[in-house]
Amino acid sequence: MSDNVYYVTHELKILPKYFEDVLSGRKTFEIRIEDKAKFNVNDKLLLREFDGKKLTGRKLRAKVTYVLRDEQYCKPGYCIMAIEVISAGHKP
Repeated sequence: MSDNVYYVTHELKILPKYFEDVLSGRKTFEIRIEDKAKFNVNDKLLLREFDGKKLTGRKLRAKVTYVLRDEQYCKPGYCIMAIEVISAGHKP
């Protein structure tokens, strides 16, 4: 039996006001529903700015450093993730 752990990169859309706050370091968490996949510590997030109609081309990568699933603080099926920005960029 293997104890290998595989970390996932989750590609997610994020609205401009939240993108800016993550980019500047003011927002160090992300709240997401876990309907498609579970989020785990050390997973990566590829956050792509979405203006409500289309992707803007701006993106950033973040590492998940903590995951809270306690229903006292989160709706059932949701989690709160502490995140740390790894890199940011814009499509050429």
